[in-house]
Amino acid sequence: MWILIAISAGVVALAHTAPAPFLFDAIAGKRSVWHMPKRQPATVYLTFDDGPNPTTTPDLLDLLARERVRATFFLIDRHITDDTAPLVRRMFADGHTVALHSHTRALMLMSPGRFARTLVSAADHIERVAGVRPCPAFRPHAGWRSWPMYAGLEQIDHRMVGWSWMLWDWNWFRQRTADSIVNRVGHRIGNGDIVVMHDGDESAPFKDQRQTVDAIARLIPALRAKGFTFGTICDP
Repeated sequence: MWILIAISAGVVALAHTAPAPFLFDAIAGKRSVWHMPKRQPATVYLTFDDGPNPTTTPDLLDLLARERVRATFFLIDRHITDDTAPLVRRMFADGHTVALHSHTRALMLMSPGRFARTLVSAADHIERVAGVRPCPAFRPHAGWRSWPMYAGLEQIDHRMVGWSWMLWDWNWFRQRTADSIVNRVGHRIGNGDIVVMHDGDESAPFKDQRQTVDAIARLIPALRAKGFTFGTICDP
């Protein structure tokens, strides 16, 4: 009996925190996105979390422009200020996709209606700043999600977007470096994979994330040499 209880408790915990599709995501069906459809030519989806960051995002945008690569930026609402608004406008102008992110796991505890209103408010803010509405997609902080979140997403016809297995830049409580990012994701990427990296930090909006720019500068030519092209989450 106690073994069954422990297993059930583990399943519930993983349903909230698993860094890959799990219980809630299977139930949510197409509302949950952890991998994009395979395309020809093979396509990879670079995504960046926790911006806009005036310390790092400008250099990242410059790099993507030079390489003619489009990406998806998951933005934290409170990081969008008068100072960072030009970066948001540039993301749209450069052809990138902009979507919604959060700085806190507390959204897991909201009712579906309140969660939906929170996302709509953030989308309204981006539209006021940039004149364009963001992609109807949301990535939860650290991937922590709950069923009320999925219910709220259904109310406003948004999708929850995760990432492909092991294609992330955090380094198990060690310092992130360009080498660790490239070594982790470079050989694992396949057609339709979603890669998540950080141009910002949820608790330090000006923190230098130079490792992301340096890693992307190495990954783009390496992936192109393998025949990959680059897409965004809301590509048709």
